[in-house]
Amino acid sequence: MSRTDRRSIATVCLSGTLEDKLTAAAAAGFDGVEIFDNDLIASPESPRALRKHCEELGLSIELYQPFRDFEAVPPDVLAANLRRAERKFDVMEQLGADTLLVCSTVSPDAVDDDDLAAEQLHLLASRAAERGIRIAYEALAWGRFVSTYDHSWRIVRRADHPALGLCLDSFHILSRGTDLAGIRTIPASKLFFLQLADAPRLDMNVLQWSRHYRLFPGQGSFDLPGFLRAVLAAGYDGPLSLEVFNDVFRQADPRPAAVDAMRSLVSLREAVGHADIPAPPELAGHSFVELSAAGPDTAATLAALGLTHAGQHRSKPVQLWQQGNVRVLLNSAAAGGGTRIGAIAVDSADPAASADRAEKLLAPKLPREHRADEADLTAVEAPDGTAVFLTRTDAWLADFTPVDGPRHDTGLTGIDHVALTQPFDHFDGAALFYRSVLGLRPEAAAEFAAPFGLVRSLPMADPGHRVRLALSVAVLRRGEWAPGVQDPQHIALASEDVVASAERMRALGLRTLEIPDNYYDDLDARLELPAGLLAKLREHSILYDRDERGEFLHFCTPLGTGSRVFFEVVQRIGGYAGYGAANAPVRMAAHRRARLGGAPTS
Repeated sequence: MSRTDRRSIATVCLSGTLEDKLTAAAAAGFDGVEIFDNDLIASPESPRALRKHCEELGLSIELYQPFRDFEAVPPDVLAANLRRAERKFDVMEQLGADTLLVCSTVSPDAVDDDDLAAEQLHLLASRAAERGIRIAYEALAWGRFVSTYDHSWRIVRRADHPALGLCLDSFHILSRGTDLAGIRTIPASKLFFLQLADAPRLDMNVLQWSRHYRLFPGQGSFDLPGFLRAVLAAGYDGPLSLEVFNDVFRQADPRPAAVDAMRSLVSLREAVGHADIPAPPELAGHSFVELSAAGPDTAATLAALGLTHAGQHRSKPVQLWQQGNVRVLLNSAAAGGGTRIGAIAVDSADPAASADRAEKLLAPKLPREHRADEADLTAVEAPDGTAVFLTRTDAWLADFTPVDGPRHDTGLTGIDHVALTQPFDHFDGAALFYRSVLGLRPEAAAEFAAPFGLVRSLPMADPGHRVRLALSVAVLRRGEWAPGVQDPQHIALASEDVVASAERMRALGLRTLEIPDNYYDDLDARLELPAGLLAKLREHSILYDRDERGEFLHFCTPLGTGSRVFFEVVQRIGGYAGYGAANAPVRMAAHRRARLGGAPTS
């Protein structure tokens, strides 16, 4: 294994004690770790015991960090800093770590003097070299005098010691928008370590941005592939290591967080051509959506939408409801917790390659019981527990015994999208999962003020927009008063004429979610829709949105008793590719009223 094939994670990325973090990192398949100083200080194990523990877990200790506020200081401060460094060298020898991360100073004792900084770093490197240790100097984006990698390189070059090199951190470099071209001019022998982190684009103090909003690669907005290509082109041959500070990760179970971290590294390596995994096969659409713990009111709603109970599974208590290409499975055997989306199925051009890709991205197959004469479908588990089936043909339909029943045509043409509200801790992990495993691409994210707090929404779709998912999450954790259904979900069914569909479904007894007149008065004021269209929208409680490319019409059903799931019927006109996010607060308030019985349904 070359060193650049080695994958490492800083213990600061994960929650728990140092022992928890090491166990989670090893279980996720990491080769090494960066030991964060605070984690070691809080551990009851001696450095030697930790070294042995890491060896037993198959983890090498790639870096000890951080050593702060060393350089460009007065003689008395320098003496204290050197004493402090010698004590840390003692710890590193016991740990078996040979590289110490030294951050550019933020100390009020320091002065702006590159020659003095180089002289003192040379002295530190000389002391380190006597102990078989290297010094990796890192420019903090908020460093008092040294805040860019090119400045840190000038100082390292001036210091001119073989045991002194650079640590390049993607956050510190990309957050400042520093030109990457200079990285290629740094000798490979001076690139001692590489730390990787993504982040959303935010306009805020860079220190606060770093401490609270870093993400694993692929979860943010930084060009991590471009950054990594530049570092590898310069000849870097050390491990790829993650260093992420994030308020959610600091509270989350370290085991799934470590899996997310590893998945992000595998995906990043794929982006730069360093991972041997199958490309995501082309997706043809949603094969089906399965509702778990589905009750009789869900079946009644499906019937009113115009779906037919078309089949009964031969060995499981699962019903097939269908209209054309719309297929919904009702599984009454699943565990309690109310009706919820238990599984989604996507039609893959190569399910075997999809499954192989998923496994290499740490999403192994879910165990499934099936009879020898039944379809052997592959499923993997998303971070929130949703099963994702990878299918190719409709062969699985043979597992259902046909059921004769009335057939209705309400104009449904397929499943437009599936919306999954994520538990607070899983939003970023879910986005990474669907992007990496299925090859879905994030679209324009939205953040809106809902009746009960801010909600963030991230739509994702395959390149052909045949498979669409909409992920959402409450931006902040809520207290005890949370009047919404926990983590609501919905299935959006496509129609070519949503008004006609609404009329036919009303005739079948569908109860639609009532939207207040104030909404339509505002539509009229803002958009001046044709009077006839506005009247139809108002009559059937149809919501409306438009952009420069087209229009979007949609209406919803109420939430069933004990259900997290509602249905939406949507019509896309022209090139509209959104999801009607502007209407979400109105819909949420209407669902609240309907749950309380404070509003009739039309």
